[in-house]
Amino acid sequence: MAPIPTPSAEPHDSPDAYVGLAADRAEHLARERGWSTVRALPPGAVITMEYRTGRLNFEVRDGLVARAWKG
Repeated sequence: MAPIPTPSAEPHDSPDAYVGLAADRAEHLARERGWSTVRALPPGAVITMEYRTGRLNFEVRDGLVARAWKG
């Protein structure tokens, strides 16, 4: 039986630091800081609620990050 993979640690970074930034700048900065997955979502997007270590989500309105959260 294959071993269960150990997820990598998340960056020590606050999602709140991205609010107000331009979406493309926020994504670049998040990847630079070590987030393995970054996704930009429109307001009200229907998404699954599973938590994924290393993923940072952005809600983008008018090209700016309005909200950011882990998972």
